Amino acid sequence: MVSLLDIIGPVMVGPSSSHTAGACRLGLLARGLVGGTPQTALLELHGSFARTGEGHGTDKALVAGLLGFRPDDERIRTALEIAEGEGLEYKFEKTTISDESHPNTVRATVVCGPRRAVMVGSSLGAGRVLVTEIDGFPVDITGSFYSIVILAADVKGSIARVTRILSDHDINIATLKLTRKQRGGDAFIVIECDDSPGEEVRDAIRSLAWVRWAMRLDKVSGG
Repeated sequence: MVSLLDIIGPVMVGPSSSHTAGACRLGLLARGLVGGTPQTALLELHGSFARTGEGHGTDKALVAGLLGFRPDDERIRTALEIAEGEGLEYKFEKTTISDESHPNTVRATVVCGPRRAVMVGSSLGAGRVLVTEIDGFPVDITGSFYSIVILAADVKGSIARVTRILSDHDINIATLKLTRKQRGGDAFIVIECDDSPGEEVRDAIRSLAWVRWAMRLDKVSGG
């Protein structure tokens, strides 16, 4: 099925949905992983992002997302200048992430206070994005849902405790995926929700003894 978005593209600032709208959404997701505007950001550009990104405004769009700007925000055009006033130190590097990576891919390493996150994400066209890795764990995040991202010890009953908290706050789960590198090690949990989980929900999950950290990601695309 072809959607209206695929035909006319997203509402955005910039010449390219892949290089601007998608890039901005990737920046927004990276921002969410550290809970706000990062103090430092290393943005490693792969493929087409590296070759033609600057001309298409990818650099401005990524930084704009890190600042919390949406794809239709006119401030995207001056995001690099605004970043200096907001205390965001950014650096761009060209790299090759992997032969299998989508041509429009960025690896963002962002730091805000004690929180550091490394995210790999791609812009797929028409403003659509896909995050494929967070802190070395494989994920599948499109930004079409509100999400909770959790790093926790791999203990029995952990999923049941987390889902009970969501149920108690009347939050409906759309998808849930758990990834672990080894039994008894750390587990990475991504829960996509139909409704926005508030800070109270996040804090309740953080209070669980076996949770290393938990962050909320806003919905960055879709209705």
